[in-house]
Amino acid sequence: MRKCTVSIITLCVTAVTTNNANACTGITLRANDDSIIAARTVDWSGSKMNNMYVISPRGHTEQSLLPDGTRGGMQFTAKYGFVGLGMQQPEFVVDGTNEAGLNVGLFYFPDFGKYQSYDAKYRDKTIADFQVVSWILSQFSTIDEVQNAIDTVRVVNIDPTASTVHWRITEPNGRAVVMEIIDGVPTFHNNPIGVITNSPNFDWHMTNLDNYVNLYPGRAMPTPFGPIKLRSLSNGTGLRGLPGDFSSPSRFVRAAFLKTYSIPQPTAQDTVFQAFHILNNFDVPFGASYNLGKATFDMPSATQWTIATDTANHTVYYHTMYNRALRKIDMNKIDFANVPFQSHPLDITETETIIDAIVTR
Repeated sequence: MRKCTVSIITLCVTAVTTNNANACTGITLRANDDSIIAARTVDWSGSKMNNMYVISPRGHTEQSLLPDGTRGGMQFTAKYGFVGLGMQQPEFVVDGTNEAGLNVGLFYFPDFGKYQSYDAKYRDKTIADFQVVSWILSQFSTIDEVQNAIDTVRVVNIDPTASTVHWRITEPNGRAVVMEIIDGVPTFHNNPIGVITNSPNFDWHMTNLDNYVNLYPGRAMPTPFGPIKLRSLSNGTGLRGLPGDFSSPSRFVRAAFLKTYSIPQPTAQDTVFQAFHILNNFDVPFGASYNLGKATFDMPSATQWTIATDTANHTVYYHTMYNRALRKIDMNKIDFANVPFQSHPLDITETETIIDAIVTR
């Protein structure tokens, strides 16, 4: 049984245990043509990650990492090809979409989730949490199929001291759920609002929205105030009090209001662009992730990449902290029956794409 390198396990554990390191925000939008766009940020301020995209064909076999440092866990062979974006190594897909249009994303979920304890006698049905996205994308086409299968596997941490994650699963018809494992039991929450962040649990976030019942789009009306009248100083005052910090509860509220009040766009591609505009509000300046003077890395942003997937037309778009130009992966051009399993860096060169706007004659 092949041992994993110490560096790989260290990187994986670090990525899910450092406080305030991961502040991912996800939204789902519907276009007027009923196309569904699943979009999200990936935020990690601990270090520059080895960010990559992965093309996985039908028939590809993957084996899970285990807490004992081996690749001796569950094996699964792909029924569906998929494209995903991930980090550190190709097995760790963070967000992806398969041939059936099913989209799955992994989000940091510290302190509230709890997996089953690792037991070596169940190693052939044990899977690391950072490989669950690949497993779902390679095996299933619907949420119901995932729900029927999740009890047949045991999800564990690579390191028992590491924190947990939860998952957003979205069908191309717009149905979305959040899967959380609490006290070893998988739970599926319907996600009618189409938003996900991090801890606490999803139900708590939905209840917390009631604290913002006073918010509404547009301009607040003048209000009598004793002998004077208070007036709005600008447009947008109806959302005064919308939280602007980068905590998980605040990002959930902000994402819920911004996506709910955004104007539906006519097409899938228009909605992809809209998703990136909304998620610009969640781009974390690097220094904001640490106490003053404590940032140890020099990166353009703690938001290392942002992805928006057109699940109807099977097209993936992304940009990174190094290059805000949109890149596109058209899954329709991939022969998933014959393409080899492969991974590639998200950035060929870590520089912004700049176009000279001056036209000379």
